[in-house]
Amino acid sequence: MDAFKHQSFFQDIKSREVHGYRVKRRPYISHELSNFNQIGAVAVDHNGFTPPPMALSFCKTSKNSHIVAVTDEGGYLSLFNTRVQFPSSSTHLQNAEKAKVSEWVAHDNAIFDVCWIKEDTNILTASGDQSIKVWDAQGNQCVRALMGHTGSVKSICPHPTNHDIIVSGSRDGSFALWDLRCSDSSSENFCIPSIATVHEAHISPCQRRTRRGKASSVSITSILYLKDELSIASAGAVDSVIKFWDTRNLKCPVVQACPHPDVSTQKVQRYHGVSSLSQDLNGAFISASCMDSRIYLYNVLQAEKGPVKTFKGCKIESFFVKAAISPDAAHILSGSSDGNGYVWQVNKPLEDPIMLKGHDGEVTALDWCTSETGKVATSSDDFTVRFWNIHNSCYSNTRSPSSIRRRVTALSCMQRRKLFSDEKPASIKNVSAGIDSNLTCHQDLPDPITVPEMSTPISKKRKALPSVEPQENFEKTPEAAKRSPSSVLNPPSSLRKTIRDYFLVTPPSGLHSK
Repeated sequence: MDAFKHQSFFQDIKSREVHGYRVKRRPYISHELSNFNQIGAVAVDHNGFTPPPMALSFCKTSKNSHIVAVTDEGGYLSLFNTRVQFPSSSTHLQNAEKAKVSEWVAHDNAIFDVCWIKEDTNILTASGDQSIKVWDAQGNQCVRALMGHTGSVKSICPHPTNHDIIVSGSRDGSFALWDLRCSDSSSENFCIPSIATVHEAHISPCQRRTRRGKASSVSITSILYLKDELSIASAGAVDSVIKFWDTRNLKCPVVQACPHPDVSTQKVQRYHGVSSLSQDLNGAFISASCMDSRIYLYNVLQAEKGPVKTFKGCKIESFFVKAAISPDAAHILSGSSDGNGYVWQVNKPLEDPIMLKGHDGEVTALDWCTSETGKVATSSDDFTVRFWNIHNSCYSNTRSPSSIRRRVTALSCMQRRKLFSDEKPASIKNVSAGIDSNLTCHQDLPDPITVPEMSTPISKKRKALPSVEPQENFEKTPEAAKRSPSSVLNPPSSLRKTIRDYFLVTPPSGLHSK
């Protein structure tokens, strides 16, 4: 099957408004009948050496979606096939030997993050040796090395549509942008320097300043490249603040989001760090697992208003415990320090989560399979990686939150003719009144079109209609395009908005960057 073609979040909204297609219904878990089955478990073992797993990632294409990459504290990168049969009588070591596709030593230190890029032909690894490496998945060969961080690289994320561009976050308190097409001429095209770096991205609000007036930076724990292809979200270990950056101007964050935007720092302590960030396939929501043992869900376009939903029930006592929202934004999966995995329904945050029992240690890294609905993988300090699935009989016909789309009907042919002939501009209001004002993207409606009175006889109006073309509406200048009715759904490139235009320029009270 062909690989899934990603498109930006705003292009997706525009396509739905123009075509008004019905989004495919995705299976949705019924809480009362949910039954998570453990497909199997594999042990992380290398000839007697058993390091704890640190990160894992399923392939992104439907063809290879059953392959999962697992990294560990020893610097190994292992690939497993999750479609093999795991007999109940087999040990975890026997399952690992049966399901293992390949493995190799990728770094000389722990690998904190892993990601597939370029239709699963390459793998990105971020390590404690302060480097990022690009691997050929078929030949197990390193083809690029990204050098420049001065601390362990904790998180990496590729550009949503151009996988040559990568963003990384490090324990040195900085995040960096990389372009795999660039190379240093003195390094024989192997080592690549960063194209942009932001230092001290997250600073402790209570830390004293040094004599030079600079506060010490803290570790960046998670980084995301948003689906609008221009924005970056970052989180750190010092507090629960998420910062949004515009890659065209990285001097300061565009906006900041936190769990309690309406309460000042003097009234509530918000010094719980964020262990991980994740986003759904459309990029409409961001989940943040916080060290206060809560998971917060933010609407990307209204992040400064605080989380829209909060989930609790798990125990997040270390920064190794991660959480991830499902690709369809219907569920949230989280690890826990109590040795269990937890799954919530996004539209029922107050209900008790479903527990995934089986691990004997802290559940840390996890991932959703994008092509096989219901398949997830969890890793633990018990040196195992477990694969889970949900029976198809446990799905109900309830539609997931991200599949609810409102159809916007365009003007009919007769209405368009009346618009440019003898109808008053007031008729436009009747059409626009039917459009829900709560649509995700808000843009100003075009100015009413004033059509001059016409003296053409009524019997000849139909013949004269093709010649009635108000010149102002068909000018190609940006000013005229802005006043055109079609500019709402298809604005010219000079007027096209990005995610930055939907954020407040001034950070919320108590969240000004220092």
